[in-house]
Amino acid sequence: MAITNFKPQIWSARLLVAWRKALVYGGPMVVNRDYEGDIAEAGDVVKITSISDPTISDYVPNSTTITPEELTDAQRNLVIDQSKYWAFKVDDVDKRQAKGNVMPEAMSRAAYKLADTADQYVAGLYTGVAAGNNLGTVPVVAATPEDAYDDVLVPLKVVLDEADVPTVGRYCVVPAWFHGRLLRDDRFVSADKAGTTEGLRNGFVGRAAGFDIMMSNNCPNPTGDDYVVQAGVNAAISFAEQINKTEAYRPESSFSDAVKGLALYGAKLVRPDGIAIATASQT
Repeated sequence: MAITNFKPQIWSARLLVAWRKALVYGGPMVVNRDYEGDIAEAGDVVKITSISDPTISDYVPNSTTITPEELTDAQRNLVIDQSKYWAFKVDDVDKRQAKGNVMPEAMSRAAYKLADTADQYVAGLYTGVAAGNNLGTVPVVAATPEDAYDDVLVPLKVVLDEADVPTVGRYCVVPAWFHGRLLRDDRFVSADKAGTTEGLRNGFVGRAAGFDIMMSNNCPNPTGDDYVVQAGVNAAISFAEQINKTEAYRPESSFSDAVKGLALYGAKLVRPDGIAIATASQT
C-alpha cells in the first residue's frame, strides 16, 4: 500500500464495519443505537428524554369529569467519554519482502481489538441493574449440567417476565464454560440445529428458555470462578460510537508507512429493569 493511495474515508468505513461485526455486548442483540446521532469530539453528550406514564382511571358515563394530567419528563445523559487510539507502521523493507498486502490484515486486527475493548466497557454496565433483577450468586455444578438451564436461565426469564420486559428479542450472554454446560442439556438448541442463518451473528450459539444465547469471553468475572450472566432486551442499553479519525503518515524516524486512528464511544443502561443478571459460580 503506497501512502499516496491511502483513502481515509474508505479505510474508516472498512474499520467501522469490521468493528461492528466483532461486537457481542455492543452488538444489535444487546444494545440499541437509537441516540447515536452525530458524534464529533470526546465528551459529547447525547440527551435522552423520557416521559412519565399516564394514570389509568375509571370512567363513569354521564358522571366522570375528565381532567388531563400534566406529564413530567426526565433527562438522562449518554456521555461519549470513551476515547481510544491505535497506531501501527509497516517498514518499507518488510512490506517489500512480505507475501501479500499486510496492511488490510493489520487494520482488521485493529478493528477486533477495538471491539474487544468496547465490549468489555459495555459488559461492565451490569452493575446498574435494578436491585430486584439481580439473582445473586448461583452455583452451577459440573456434575449436574441441568443447573445452567434450571437455576440460571429459567430464573432470569421469570425475573424479566415479572418486570414486564418484552419477550421478543430477549438475549442472554454467557461465558464459554457455561455454554459447555448447556451443550450437555437437550433443552438447549444450538445454532447449527436452529434451522436459521442467525448463527452468522457474532457470539450467537443457540436458544434456550426463550433467549437467544450469546457467548462471550468478556462476561464480567468479579471474583474467582464467578461470572456474570446477563439477560435482557436491547432497549435497555443504548450505545453510540464512531471511528472519528483515521490517518496515514510517514514517520520521520523510520522508512515506513504508518496508520493511526481515534475511536469515540459511550454507552448507558437507560432501563435498569430491562436486564437481569445472575452470578454463575463454576463448581
